[in-house]
Amino acid sequence: MPKLYYQGHGSYRITADDGRVIYVDPYAGGGYDLPADVVLVTHGHHDHNRVRLVTQKQNCRVITNVEALAGGKHNSFDLDEGLTVEAVEARNMMHSPKKCVGYIITVNGVTMYCSGDTSKTEQMNSFAARRLDYAIFPLGGLFNMGLKEGAECARLVGAKHNIPVHLKPGALFDRTKADKWDAPNKLIVEPRQEIELNNEQTN
Repeated sequence: MPKLYYQGHGSYRITADDGRVIYVDPYAGGGYDLPADVVLVTHGHHDHNRVRLVTQKQNCRVITNVEALAGGKHNSFDLDEGLTVEAVEARNMMHSPKKCVGYIITVNGVTMYCSGDTSKTEQMNSFAARRLDYAIFPLGGLFNMGLKEGAECARLVGAKHNIPVHLKPGALFDRTKADKWDAPNKLIVEPRQEIELNNEQTN
């Protein structure tokens, strides 16, 4: 099974069955020791794009919001061997949809919505039909969604597991706030914790 390692804030690492390593929004915490095959950046703010933290393999693919939105559309990337990355809409009061994205990653048959920094988007209305396995939501509430809007988005997206991140500016995590999030199928992952990802329905 693929694995997700949560570094803290909005940063996490995904490891495929074959050992390929994908980093999403590198910035916080540790766990950058595995050389990257893919680095994904949702937007240009400093707390999401510290790519220099990541050791890159020779043929590492770095995909930022610039590549994701090239040509004025949300692009998809087929990275071979069961790994695909699809850019999707992201927006909030500090993030123009022309300068930021989320990603839907498919790895080893597991689908994961990596929302980046966003509030509710129109495109979320189409996600439930895709029966996503995981959705990761930013719940800081300052410029992106807060706990109430995040719970609404989780219900709208309808993923089998919903993971809260980006909970408190300047901190890796806020467990008290995560515990208060009233979302269905909530899955709390602490910084420095690694979980196995699967595509089985929750009980």
